[in-house]
Amino acid sequence: MSDPEQPPRKPTYDGGIKAVLTQMEARRDPLTLARGEALPPLDVDLDPLKTSLVPAPGDDPLRAAPLRSTNQRKHLEIRAELVGNTELTALHGLLIAHLRKRKQPAHCAALFARLWAEEADHLLSHLDARWLVSAITTFGDHGLTETQRSVGQAMNVLFGTIKLYETERRYCGMPADRPFPLKGKDHGPLPMEMDPFHIPAGGLDVNMLGRLWQEAERDKVLKPLAHHLLDLLIHDPRTVFRRLRIMRKRKERRDTMKAAERDTPEPAPAKLIVPVPDTPSRTPPRWGVVSTIDAPLTDIARFAAHYLTLGAARIDIYLDRPCPEALAFFGAEPRVHLTTCDADYWASTGKDRPEAHQLRQAYNATQSYRASDLDWLAHVDADEFLICPIPIARALRFAPDHAAQARMRPVEALADGSASPTHFKISHRQAGQKRRVLDTIYPNYGGYLTGGFISHTSGKVFARTGLDGVRFGIHGLKKDGASIENEASMPRMKLAHLHARSYEAFRARMEFRLERGSYRKPGEDDAMRLGDVLDFVLETEGETGLRHFFDEVCTDSPALRDRLAAHDMLFTHPLELDAQVAAIFGSRTPKAGAA
Repeated sequence: MSDPEQPPRKPTYDGGIKAVLTQMEARRDPLTLARGEALPPLDVDLDPLKTSLVPAPGDDPLRAAPLRSTNQRKHLEIRAELVGNTELTALHGLLIAHLRKRKQPAHCAALFARLWAEEADHLLSHLDARWLVSAITTFGDHGLTETQRSVGQAMNVLFGTIKLYETERRYCGMPADRPFPLKGKDHGPLPMEMDPFHIPAGGLDVNMLGRLWQEAERDKVLKPLAHHLLDLLIHDPRTVFRRLRIMRKRKERRDTMKAAERDTPEPAPAKLIVPVPDTPSRTPPRWGVVSTIDAPLTDIARFAAHYLTLGAARIDIYLDRPCPEALAFFGAEPRVHLTTCDADYWASTGKDRPEAHQLRQAYNATQSYRASDLDWLAHVDADEFLICPIPIARALRFAPDHAAQARMRPVEALADGSASPTHFKISHRQAGQKRRVLDTIYPNYGGYLTGGFISHTSGKVFARTGLDGVRFGIHGLKKDGASIENEASMPRMKLAHLHARSYEAFRARMEFRLERGSYRKPGEDDAMRLGDVLDFVLETEGETGLRHFFDEVCTDSPALRDRLAAHDMLFTHPLELDAQVAAIFGSRTPKAGAA
């Protein structure tokens, strides 16, 4: 008796399993053979078939005969697909076509097995992965040994399942090599009351692949094919196995960082005042910049040329990964000093290479600060370019004597796809506006944006050198874990932040920034933040929704410029970075795209 409170069971396929079997069997009618037509005999000489190539349809003599059977039709279809390949591969394809049916010539399975027993190397080197999958699944139905049949059936289920879920996955709008974000996971039950796969420590994936590998080793005919396919599978970046491994590593990093945050004691003072020595600085003061960079040579050259143009006495660049081209390019420029942060570098520091890039940046900047003979040192990123209507040295000269640091407020570039944007947005606070103007400028997303930016609004600082016990953080000096309070504001200086020059650049970095960068949400923050918005938009509307977000908030459009200008939040200044590179480096200017 049925439970009246339970909804009636409804099969996925109308008619239930009987309909499934009927549909399956309808496609398994045997291929017909005309009078005098037959497959090659079991002892056919295979050597000539390995050297003879399948001709183009217009040159194929087999097409001269009238169609008399479904075997002939299927054979011609396979030959058209394998033009230029060997006749042995065409015979292999025809055998598979017969073996997929309910009935086939008596020696068909034995001839198929013989091809793999004697010519596995030839078939593996001439057939693509799709044909190889067809071969392994054929062993599942017609293998000559128990191992061939069991492994073939298991791999039939494996590859069939992959085809089903990967076809459905395409409708989420994400490419196959991009893992899903860790945020926003649905917590509903899995079908059949199954427990979900445990991403941090689950072994289902390796158990599946490992067992198949080991089982295939028991059969010398099947082993080369099965091992080849499993090797292709674990090296393909577009599978659920690769995505889950990446998600596992991300979760491990996230959990490690959260644990470190929990275990790090809060500093006693939130802010403190650092005494500034009463010693007169040089007039004009000498200044420089330090940055840890992982970017192509063209971007490094733009960064260096810009600050050399502004009058920097020294530029310290720490290469986050080796870049021999940069070392060669800047070798003749005495004001640019490069340090390669390779394994030897970190070994020389006596500490392990920090996992978080922010920690590497802060450490390198602090090393530069403590060794500096300048008066002021700015810690900026490779995509941050200082703009000031007066010489930088002159502006720093008028910083108050008590100031340990001088802060530059950011302006965020509107994305026009170029390396040197012209238009920038100003935060509502800098413009003296109320927060509610963000809802007018960004009608769909203003309520979730800090200052209307998708990057930081804190800015960066010039640090006065020679102060005891201080170190660089990302956005300013620190001492004993506390931020420095005695700082000056530099209202005429603007730090142009080229955070996302295009949608493609934004999209390429979004996952990293969500997990480890500027979009990462503090662990104890329950408010809806930018990272939550991006996750939600991507999950509900896919790439189309994400593009809509970017166009409204970031794209350099006349409509957005008008809305910003109406609230005094538009800043216009052509950077002309490539012109600066040409002026500074002349004929040595690197070509666009140089590594």
